[in-house]
Amino acid sequence: MENEQQNNSFLGTEPIRKLLPKFAIPCILSLLISSLYNIVDQIFIGNSELGYLGNAATTIVFPITIISVAFAWCFGDGAAAYLSICQGRNDTAHSHRSIGNAIGATLIVSLLFVGAGFLFMDNVLLAFGASGASIGLARDYFTIILMGIPAYMLMNMMNAVIRADGSPAYSMASMLTGAVINIILDPIMIFGLIGCPKMGIKGAAYATIIGQIAAFIISLTYFFRSKSFRLNRQSFAPRLKLFSNVVKLGVSTFITQMSIVIISLVCNIMLVKYGAISKYGQDIPIAVIGIAMKVFTIVINLVVGVILGGQPILGYNFGAGNYRRVRETFTAVLVCTVIIGVLSTLVFELAPQAVINLFGKESDLYNEFAQKTFRIFLSLVTFTCTIKMTAIFFQAVGQPSKAAVVSLTRDIVLFVPLVILLPSALGIEGALWAAPIADIIGICITAALVTRFFKSLERTEETVEQPAPATAIHPSKPGVIITIDREHGSSGKYIGQLAAKQLGIPCYYKEMIALAAQESGLAKEFISDINDAEPGIMHGLYLSTEPVQQAIVAQERIIRKIADSGSCVIIGRAAGYVLRDYENVVRIFVHAPKEYRVAQVMKNYGDTEAQGKKSISKSDAARSKYYMEIAGAKWGDAKEYNLCIDSSIGSENAAALICEFVKRLVS
Repeated sequence: MENEQQNNSFLGTEPIRKLLPKFAIPCILSLLISSLYNIVDQIFIGNSELGYLGNAATTIVFPITIISVAFAWCFGDGAAAYLSICQGRNDTAHSHRSIGNAIGATLIVSLLFVGAGFLFMDNVLLAFGASGASIGLARDYFTIILMGIPAYMLMNMMNAVIRADGSPAYSMASMLTGAVINIILDPIMIFGLIGCPKMGIKGAAYATIIGQIAAFIISLTYFFRSKSFRLNRQSFAPRLKLFSNVVKLGVSTFITQMSIVIISLVCNIMLVKYGAISKYGQDIPIAVIGIAMKVFTIVINLVVGVILGGQPILGYNFGAGNYRRVRETFTAVLVCTVIIGVLSTLVFELAPQAVINLFGKESDLYNEFAQKTFRIFLSLVTFTCTIKMTAIFFQAVGQPSKAAVVSLTRDIVLFVPLVILLPSALGIEGALWAAPIADIIGICITAALVTRFFKSLERTEETVEQPAPATAIHPSKPGVIITIDREHGSSGKYIGQLAAKQLGIPCYYKEMIALAAQESGLAKEFISDINDAEPGIMHGLYLSTEPVQQAIVAQERIIRKIADSGSCVIIGRAAGYVLRDYENVVRIFVHAPKEYRVAQVMKNYGDTEAQGKKSISKSDAARSKYYMEIAGAKWGDAKEYNLCIDSSIGSENAAALICEFVKRLVS
């Protein structure tokens, strides 16, 4: 137990100034390498005879490829998270199946994506902003990019798993190889160098997919010598229940990527509409906004790399109740974010033309709009970066509802309506002003949520319980393990304690939580509360966050250790499911009519009838959702248990019934 705790204990002791660079630098490098795929083509295309029309074509295709990578990262990040959970549980039976199912799903979705792309190509390109002048180039580029989509999606999905398997350097090498190949081939194929025929925009597309295929092959090779799992035929057999858990763990990534698609699509539509009636025309705004967004991607990836590096530090210390280190880490990341944002802003405001010239020299009209775009659209990039960083911070500390509010408010609730409404009053420049206005409102909301969150941590620090004396597992005689799930107010805990006393075996309830806290180094209060936090539709996302997964894994380890120590009673925490592979487990569900339970709650807790009904509804909903997330089955379903008891017969009678049932089983 001590060794397992020490594996992560350095996250709570080593100086933040040493830990953060250690974790952040690999993340930053990986994200920057990924950005190269998006920006290199535009640099070479812009400096060719294709000019801004070529860049407009790649801008039109860019959000479409983001849709594909949204699925790839959803499956990849979900499988990676599930692999980490399985590693914590020492579960080798399910890890390879989750990865195999994720690979299979990625391949199927990629083929569907390719098919839909070819069937509806012109409709899609026109919807994303293609004009009569640019659609031919966009079609040429997209046709070739589509052929590489399966390799591109699989490469992105696999690299997430490779990182989770403890080989981030290999993942980075794979991506870097693909990016370098793309950079080398772009000028050769676009300009027709070294005897290669001049292919223009088709050459840029071929260079991209060749790099992607090379990266995919390198990534695929890793799976023949992975560290913690081995794929076989059974790995790819569809398992919907298992795959649903993977998707739940990756859905936050999917939502983030799809929000990028939505804002890109709406922005492109408005630029096309109002650009067509402006002096700039339809294609100049589309080309320029594509360049601005991809330059911004480099800036935001620097920030995201820093906060992703801070995620394990934040998650561990938040779960451990070490809020001082949470504040210290947040402050360090915020300082880095502000520095990156301010330096970027200075470049965009003082020397936008230097950035624009990297993508080719165009007309004065083009340069005029490009300078306006950088100076207006990216004027508050520091705020944008801070908002994005804070959203990831909230996810890291198990606050997905706050993460969703911060991220979606700026992008969907504010930016999308503003980019639709402002051009009607300000013309095409209105679309540019939508970003800074959304940033101003978004940063105010973000600041309010952050302030409120840290004040709540201060109140928690003031009321937190003192560390309890060390709790130990009590060795017991060999025999049956009794697990009890119960409705709130059914006296299931008391019944379990009575049954344990009559059978002469230990009972674990609060003791199990204390043991899990000792096991993981997490705070007992944090583990105790994971059943009740983030009610409603966000509960599933809450349970998928890193600190909560640490707590769940710690609980499951302790439940197994308790079961291995001999006959006992374990109350709550889906223990029956955790011990599903044990042969000597009796799973019991204790329930009662609602009127009886309300009366018990009123008696035991002094609640009014209305308070009792509300307490029962809230508690039962939390337990049901927790069980569904952990076990993938319906809480209280008789098929999940060996014995279901109506406790309105009386607690003593219910306990006696359990004892009689157990004795008959072993006799």
